[in-house]
Amino acid sequence: MYSHMMVGSNDIDRSKAFYDALFGAVGGKPGIVDPKGRLIYMHNGSMFLVTKPIDGEAATPGNGMTIGFAMESPAQADAWHAAGVAAGGKAIEDPPGVREGAGMKLYLAYLRDPDGNKLCALHRM
Repeated sequence: MYSHMMVGSNDIDRSKAFYDALFGAVGGKPGIVDPKGRLIYMHNGSMFLVTKPIDGEAATPGNGMTIGFAMESPAQADAWHAAGVAAGGKAIEDPPGVREGAGMKLYLAYLRDPDGNKLCALHRM
């Protein structure tokens, strides 16, 4: 388990607008900007950060990496997904819905943020 997850962004202002809308749709607060210019979001006891790359290179999405956010209900996952699309994200994979595998049912909704990072809203049924 991770205590936090951080992704890179090529445009922090654009990312702030996107993630503020995304987390705002599920009751979250706008991102806090720390002294290093990173955006910090808290969700269900986890910390999520967005930053310009520390090496000065362009931000690139993790190859094959998906960042999952636990949701309290399918309705919350749907609100998260809709807000992400409305804020400039891209709906990917299947439409939001129930998936079965490994003996459990999950409600999943997938997005790519404006920098290409793959995100998933997840609710265990």
